[in-house]
Amino acid sequence: MSGPAAPSGEYAVVVPTLGRPGLGVCLRALAEAEGPGPSRVVVVDDRPDPAGAPLTAAVPPSLRSRTLVVPGGARGPAAARNAGWRAAGDVPWIVFLDDDVVPGPTWADDLALDLAGASVATAGIAARIEVPLPPHRRPTDWERNTAGLAGARWITADMAYRRRVLEAVGGFDERFRRAFREDADLALRVLDAGWTLAEGRRTTTHPVRPAGRWISVRLQAGNADDVLMTRLHGRGWWRRAEAPRGRLPAHLAVTSAGLAAVGCALSGRPRAAAACAAGWLAGTAEFALARILPGPRTPEEIATMVLTSVLVPPAAAWHWLRGQLVHRAAPPRAPRRSGSPAPAHRPAAGQRLRS
Repeated sequence: MSGPAAPSGEYAVVVPTLGRPGLGVCLRALAEAEGPGPSRVVVVDDRPDPAGAPLTAAVPPSLRSRTLVVPGGARGPAAARNAGWRAAGDVPWIVFLDDDVVPGPTWADDLALDLAGASVATAGIAARIEVPLPPHRRPTDWERNTAGLAGARWITADMAYRRRVLEAVGGFDERFRRAFREDADLALRVLDAGWTLAEGRRTTTHPVRPAGRWISVRLQAGNADDVLMTRLHGRGWWRRAEAPRGRLPAHLAVTSAGLAAVGCALSGRPRAAAACAAGWLAGTAEFALARILPGPRTPEEIATMVLTSVLVPPAAAWHWLRGQLVHRAAPPRAPRRSGSPAPAHRPAAGQRLRS
C-alpha cells in the first residue's frame, strides 16, 4: 500500500465472492496477465457461512503477499464491493472484478494503457466483456441472457473507478442486495456528479455459468430493483443507463388477464372468463415462442421455455409490486457535485479510450 504519492496508474483489485469455483480461475488469470500487477488484491468473502473452506486456497502464490481477505457479511454485492474498496488502501484506482470472469492474457498491460489514457474528468473505465457461446448450436435462453453482458454499460464484471470518486459519491448503494442495477445506479450518480465514464481496451471473458431450469423465474426478483432505480433516477433512467427496458409491461398485462379470467369464472361470467383466458393464453404463447425460436429447440429447452413462460409473468408482477411496497418511501436522488472541478465542456459519457 502506498501513501499520498502513489503513482497515478497504481491500482487495487476487488473481487467479491460467494466461494464459487471460478474464483481460482479468475485469480490465476489475473496473476498470469502480462503487465504491471495490482498493488493489492482484496477478496471479499460474502458467503452466508464463511466457516467453510478458506478462500486463500484459491489465491495463486504470486498474489498471496498482496492479497487480503475481508468479510462481506452476506449483505449482497454492493455492500461487499464497498467493504473491498475501503480495505484496499490509498490507491488511485479500484478495479472491480466478478469472481466468475477471466481477465485476458494482456489484461494488465491493457489496463495500464486504459488508466494512462484517462482524462482528469474520467471517473471510471469499463472493460470489453466477451461471452463465449457454443459454436455448434444455437444458444439457450440462459446463454443468450448471459451474452447480453457483452453489450451492457458500466457493469462491474470488470470496471475501474477512481477511489476519490467512490469516496465522493459514497460508493455503491447497499439497498441493492442482488447483482443487478447496483452498477447502473453508481454510474448514473457518477455522471450526475460531473464526471465522465469511458470504455477501455482491456478484454475480460465472462463464461456462461451453469444454471438450473428455473433461473429465469428467479431472475424476476430484479424487477424490485428496477422500481428502486425509477424512484432514485426517474422514469428516464433506462435511456441514460442504456439498459434494455425488458418485458415488464407485457408481463403485467398477461398476469392481469390471467387473474381476470379466474375472477370472471368465480363470479359466474363464463364469456368474460373465456375472453380473458384467451388473452392470457395468447400472451403466454407469444412469450414462449419468442424464447424458443432463437434457441436450440431441443425437447428439454422447449419444455423449460413453456413451463417458465407460464411462471415468469406472475413472478415479474409479484416482484414489481414488492418493490413498490419496499421502496415506496425512497426519495429521488439530487445531483451531487463530486468536489472536483467539472470540465468546462463535458465529453460524451461513453467516450472510448484510444491509443
